[in-house]
Amino acid sequence: MTKWVLTFGGGKAEGSAEMRELLGGKGANLAEMANIGLPVPPGFTITTEACTYYFANGRKLPPELEAQVTNGLAHVEKLTGRKFGDAENPLLVSVRSGSRASMPGMMDTILNLGLNDRTAQAIADNAGDRRFAYDSYRRFIQMYSDVVLGLDHDVFEEQLESLKDQKGVHEDTDLDADDLAGLVKVYKKKVEEELGEPFPEDPLAQLWGAIGAVFSSWMNNRAVTYRKLNRIPEDWGTAVNVQAMVFGNMGETSATGVAFTRDPSTGAKLLYGEFLVNAQGEDVVAGIRTPQPITEAARKAGKVEAPSLEAKMPEVFAEFVATADKLEAHYRDMQDLEFTVERGKLWMLQARNGKRTAKAAIKIAVDLVKEGVLTKEEAVARIDPASLDQLLHPTIDPKAERKIIATGLPASPGAARGEIVFSSEAAEEIAGKPDEDKVRKQVILVRVETSPEDISGMHAAAGVLTTRGGMTSHAAVVARGMGKPCVSGAGSLRIDEKAGTLTVGGKTYRAGDVITIDGSTGQVLEGSVAMIEPELSGDFGELIAWADEIRRMKIRANAETPADARAALSFGAEGIGLSRTEHMFFDEARIVAVREMILADDEAGRRKALAKLLPFQRDDFRELFEIMKGLPVTIRLLDPPLHEFLPHTDKDIAEVAEAMGAEPAKLKGRAQELSEFNPMLGFRGCRLAIAFPEIAEMQARAIFEAAVEAGKSTGEKVVCEVMVPLVVGRADFDFVKARIDAMAKAVQEESGETLVYQVGTMIELPRAALRAAEIAETAEFFSFGTNDLTQTGLGISRDDAAPFLSHYVDKKLLPYDPFVTIDRDGVGELVSIAIERAHTVRPKIKLGICGEHGGDPASIEFCEEVGLDYVSCSPFRVPIARLAAAQATLKARAKG
Repeated sequence: MTKWVLTFGGGKAEGSAEMRELLGGKGANLAEMANIGLPVPPGFTITTEACTYYFANGRKLPPELEAQVTNGLAHVEKLTGRKFGDAENPLLVSVRSGSRASMPGMMDTILNLGLNDRTAQAIADNAGDRRFAYDSYRRFIQMYSDVVLGLDHDVFEEQLESLKDQKGVHEDTDLDADDLAGLVKVYKKKVEEELGEPFPEDPLAQLWGAIGAVFSSWMNNRAVTYRKLNRIPEDWGTAVNVQAMVFGNMGETSATGVAFTRDPSTGAKLLYGEFLVNAQGEDVVAGIRTPQPITEAARKAGKVEAPSLEAKMPEVFAEFVATADKLEAHYRDMQDLEFTVERGKLWMLQARNGKRTAKAAIKIAVDLVKEGVLTKEEAVARIDPASLDQLLHPTIDPKAERKIIATGLPASPGAARGEIVFSSEAAEEIAGKPDEDKVRKQVILVRVETSPEDISGMHAAAGVLTTRGGMTSHAAVVARGMGKPCVSGAGSLRIDEKAGTLTVGGKTYRAGDVITIDGSTGQVLEGSVAMIEPELSGDFGELIAWADEIRRMKIRANAETPADARAALSFGAEGIGLSRTEHMFFDEARIVAVREMILADDEAGRRKALAKLLPFQRDDFRELFEIMKGLPVTIRLLDPPLHEFLPHTDKDIAEVAEAMGAEPAKLKGRAQELSEFNPMLGFRGCRLAIAFPEIAEMQARAIFEAAVEAGKSTGEKVVCEVMVPLVVGRADFDFVKARIDAMAKAVQEESGETLVYQVGTMIELPRAALRAAEIAETAEFFSFGTNDLTQTGLGISRDDAAPFLSHYVDKKLLPYDPFVTIDRDGVGELVSIAIERAHTVRPKIKLGICGEHGGDPASIEFCEEVGLDYVSCSPFRVPIARLAAAQATLKARAKG
């Protein structure tokens, strides 16, 4: 019989940290904490396999599960001395989700389950605190009705606010026991009115409803969105954790809190967290009340009047510090901890590797190496390469004027500016749209407090601003995980969502007004404030240096402008893997000559236009060679879809006609002759050089003359690689190569210099991949152009794919967007075939990749597996590629 339920508590557990796939992260860590002797409320975990069964069988639970859950409850009853549903000494439980990957706030939780009219009275009698009992009861009804019965929590909030108005109080804590008992009756009546049936009184019925709801929440919209954004597989499923309740809302000797063993924003080695006295755990993360710092140092630094946990409960604080140290040492990583203090006794509810910013992740990894906890290889393996994007975010220029309109908590570092939006829907609608200057709009999502439903809006926004919540609120945790700047708890701001206004200091800002937030200081600034790019040094430089020691593949950049080339070098590129010469022709001073060349009737006319372009090209290439100072530079010959260069307006045609001394009507006819139905598969690539060899000859001459000049000016021998685009076999490659070699010979004879160069090709068509052996007989290197290889291999135009490709991914017909991560089964196999066949005739052929996949960590792992020599990506993705290549090397070593 399948074991669907594993128990924990009482100093032992049936599971362990290694059983994350089966128990989920929460269940595995609860089991591990129990095993190492920490105070964990007893409970049991229903495995992720039960979740998989649930969805595979029409949302029905396994038939054997009922008996195993009954046994699990008996285990908890024995350890607590309480009985589930008992009218004298009742056991209450929490029911929580637990995926193997942390998904904070994305799935559902229910606390205080087991309460009904009889057990609430028993809880009140046993605790000697009637207010606590009915506060817990009304919270349970609201939470259960929302999660299980589908009744929006706003229905209950209206009743609560109405009662507070009647009583003339502002806070929930100002309501007495009679108020709360009356509220329970109002809530239950509301449930029956809205749903047509009474609130369930049977604790077992409540439990099974909760288990089904938590499993179902694996497929709720926010969880699905979070999984897509973080590439978490749907078939992992979630576990369900049922655990005895401990209560942080039993008066002034009780509390609940969240803490990190190191600062998740900076990585500094200090205990970082918040707590609330007389509160439930959800109060801290939801930001409903302003929490207090855990340590006295944090309280003083933040000028907080309320006492710290260290001052208010010194014995509990000391025990918690020792526990935090023990857990960090045990897991060898920064921990995110949840705890409850029930009448002076500490209980640990959660320990997991804490989410952190990229800056903090790098500092923590480097510090743990220096502390002797990790090896360099382990530190490199721990950093998510994609997260390095966070380090490229701008920060506010220290010289810029700051018009501060409010200050909150620095919840997630970096700075962002954009238009105010008050809803996730508005963020998704506006972000990315071009403004009047054709610059993509950025937005700041402004909320009282974010909830899991805001996940898509937070992803679309450049930054997040909330008026409530602390450093461990939902907004803070999720923003840090996304690398988005966030300011939380800016309490001086007043938001009116209906009116679409933000008011502070007597001034009102409306949706669409621009503000800037500084997630490193907590400041909210009026208008658009100047930014600067960060420097990648210090801990980052040290970690990347370790990665460079480990990785096998070289990292190059795609660059054709001096600015791109310099940026690439600053980020550690080891050469240029793709310089697209057609991108050099759009300058206003050159485009007319390019159009002359294209529209010319004969070779003489083309050569006349090419003579105008030669000096421009030579200067372009010389500057690239000088910047790269002896590093390899791969220059791709002209590969323009002609429609990008043809004149379309009468003004453009007249301009070219004047330069050529030709009739505009004649040129217009010529342009129409050259127009194509499918330009991406038309007259481009090497086909231009075959039809008009003089084009290739001009470019080759410009390259080689630039190499000679750059060699003299720098004293470094130029390593030049000339790449022929879009070949279908050896014949067309050889035709173009002969022209390139002829120009090299001519320039050598004219200059008296010996050129160091190679001629290779871009493999971007399926036929070229299949004919790789014959092409490699004369081609000295291959660079896989996986953008076009994906388009031609899958028959999908990247420019037109948006309306339908998302459906393929959503319906799991493709595992991911093949233009983002290489299609291993199709395009990947073409690459593998080409490599294998090329090696049969040229075993040491140089192999690289220069499509967008060159900066994607998952694709880089594939490149390591098939043995490419280098990847080439955009300059700003070079650090990501350096780290990803090192991790790919480590994985390859582990596989042997």
